[in-house]
Amino acid sequence: MQFVKFKRPLGLLSLMSVLAFSSCSTDDDGEMAVNDSAVITVENIIEGKSLSQSGTFQNAGSSPVLNPGESTSFSFYAGKGQTISFAAMYGNSNDLFFAPANPGIKLYQDNGDPVTGNVSSQIRLWDNGTRVNQPTGPAVTHPGDTEATPKNIIEVALSTPASQLLKAELTFEGGTKFTLKLTNTSGGTANETPISAGVWTVSHSSGSTLVKEDPIFTPGKLSANGLTDLAETGKVTALTQYLTGITGPNSPFSPVLVVVYSGNESPVFKTGENDRGQGLKELSQQGNADVLANFLKTKSGVKEVFVLKDPANTVLKPRIDGKNGGKVSQTISARKGDRIALVTMYGQSNDWFAATTNNGVDGSTRGDISSIMGLFDSGTLVSSYPGAHIGSQPAQTESLPVQQLANPNPFNTLPSLPQMIKVTIQ
Repeated sequence: MQFVKFKRPLGLLSLMSVLAFSSCSTDDDGEMAVNDSAVITVENIIEGKSLSQSGTFQNAGSSPVLNPGESTSFSFYAGKGQTISFAAMYGNSNDLFFAPANPGIKLYQDNGDPVTGNVSSQIRLWDNGTRVNQPTGPAVTHPGDTEATPKNIIEVALSTPASQLLKAELTFEGGTKFTLKLTNTSGGTANETPISAGVWTVSHSSGSTLVKEDPIFTPGKLSANGLTDLAETGKVTALTQYLTGITGPNSPFSPVLVVVYSGNESPVFKTGENDRGQGLKELSQQGNADVLANFLKTKSGVKEVFVLKDPANTVLKPRIDGKNGGKVSQTISARKGDRIALVTMYGQSNDWFAATTNNGVDGSTRGDISSIMGLFDSGTLVSSYPGAHIGSQPAQTESLPVQQLANPNPFNTLPSLPQMIKVTIQ
């Protein structure tokens, strides 16, 4: 049997040589290795909420009701521009309730100093508009007759002003923490009454604007969201469920720093080690990634550095009213053995940041890597409640090791990182 030798056309051989050369590169050891490109995408998937905090209050005794002479208090966090709102039933009525006028009790003076002391003058009395009003007093029949057609909420006045029936006192606890004490002072007045348990709220702020100025009720509109139960019966369950549903984070993420590197340790930071003075402080405090990016570009073993800014807003905003959150993408060049890391400031904080844990991911990794993201404290500023972190004075500096935050953190429970930030490599 004869074997026939086939010759490849010269053009085909040349093309194969070009393809082979273009798909490979020589590494530092002189070996040929595939040099892959991929697209990394980072998206803010926080479902932005209207309220930073909400809760309930009641008498600490056997009954939740505040009788004349009795007090209760609750603590909360609020930054400059934020206010405190609350509502509680005027017990000797069919559907009246106490609440400050919207957007709530002011917590900081115009010069930035916290408000303290008696703030009772801001308390009003409101008619829920769902029950026919009997004369207020212990003879009121509950629940009473319903209005044939529900009426809009309006402010009402009794012979004794609301501010003399319910006393409100603010104490500033330091940082951005306040305590509000409520005392039933109606005893001996013409309008003596028990006061029910109640609800309270603190809205997120966006710059100088509150995200929700009317979280509990809107004068001139019908009662909604469980307020009727509170105004008619003093029960807080339905309204609390509604408020809980609109309470949570509303944080942006700063421009995202992405770095491709080689080595056994991340060049960005190391847990248990203090800030290196290379730019992590600026990123975690101000969202400025440029300082750290410029340093990393000079560091041995770093192959690529990018700062990804949302084209519309620079920062990556959360999802709001069903609209997608901020999203950035970048083509990177990384192969097996390289490492990929990223870091971005958690905007509603003093110095927290989200980052890939440990030593990032291998350069050949593809798919969703959100599960390896962690939330860290850079240890450069004293932490405060996320979403209520801008107080009357700048946050105090500190010098502590970088640490990954537990969840719950010292202030609240945030969604897990994969529920707040999505990172994919394709």
